Amino acid sequence: MKRRQFLTLTGTLTGGYLLVPQFLHALGGRTGLSRSNGIVVFLQLDGGNDGLNTLIPFSDSLYYTFRPNISISREQVIRINRDLGWHPRLEGIASIQQAGHLTVIQNVGYPNPNRSHFRSQEIWETASDSNIYMDKGWLGRYLDIQCEDIEPVAGVTINSADNLALTGSRPNSITVNNPNQFKPLFNGKANTTASDNPQLDFVRRIAFSTKQGADLIRDAMNKSSDTGYYPSTKLGRNLQWIARLIKGDLSTRVFYTSQKGYDTHHNQLNEHAKQLKQLDQAIYAFYRDLKSSDLLNDVTLVIFSEFGRRVKDNGGGTDHGKAAPMMIIGGKTKGNIIGTNPDLFHLDKGDLIHKIDFRSVYASILNDKLAFDPSKINIKQKALSGLF
Repeated sequence: MKRRQFLTLTGTLTGGYLLVPQFLHALGGRTGLSRSNGIVVFLQLDGGNDGLNTLIPFSDSLYYTFRPNISISREQVIRINRDLGWHPRLEGIASIQQAGHLTVIQNVGYPNPNRSHFRSQEIWETASDSNIYMDKGWLGRYLDIQCEDIEPVAGVTINSADNLALTGSRPNSITVNNPNQFKPLFNGKANTTASDNPQLDFVRRIAFSTKQGADLIRDAMNKSSDTGYYPSTKLGRNLQWIARLIKGDLSTRVFYTSQKGYDTHHNQLNEHAKQLKQLDQAIYAFYRDLKSSDLLNDVTLVIFSEFGRRVKDNGGGTDHGKAAPMMIIGGKTKGNIIGTNPDLFHLDKGDLIHKIDFRSVYASILNDKLAFDPSKINIKQKALSGLF
């Protein structure tokens, strides 16, 4: 069985249950990766979020020329300055930005972009060039180097499926769908005796690390409590659980979750507004939770999508595009706007031209939030300045 197939069975706790054969116990490993430099939470907007209708360049007449059917009127925009404003459903995010706790990075992308959802997500999750294929994620590679031994909760994905970004050579991360539904994983004494079969020992090690991870997550959930003001949406619950795990002193350095529904080819005005409202409510609740817990400076929330949308609408929506903005909340971010406004006059075959490589944002996060040299995982781009 391939390692990735095995991890799908043993490393993913779908619905809080873990199915591992009773004989699979493992050799122990040290846990407790230090969080002294901070915690980073990644929120991936699956489907390609329309950046132009999220952070709107309402003073540019070309925005309305290119988007006669889906533009947001100047009267509806929540204004940041005389040129830019937020979508009207992003009231909470607008207030976070006004408080100085949110930085926007404009025109983020990568050279030779790919409009395929799966391939572009893969590029973002591995931090590879668009013509390079990798089976290890950028955060997984970071954890492989940073962790002294297998540390089962160094990275945690709150979702129903594993994320490539946290996939490494060793099982230093775990995927959880519902931390509230954990059941006892093993009974009896673990077999910690090494055998003369390296493959069996590896399987045992993975299985035991998964058990350890489940136990640590359950303990952290028991040590913390809900604040009660999160929305009853999937994203709201995911961020609520992440906040609980952080407050419960789980040793995790990186968390990952996602929100689906951003592939707005049709009926974009309604569908995009619905997604952004859910996003806004969940993020604002998470922000208030961290702030009231005095954790806002220690936690950095990174919000991104695999690509933006085309500048010109297709009648009722937008097709796959290229560059788009990223948002960074908390973590002592400087609360500014980095980069220039989208250039709607100079386009690349109808798409925005990227000005900032997403890997330079990763490099800044690795340097400043995780105290790690990005070149060790082959990120060669210079760290983005002015972020933290």
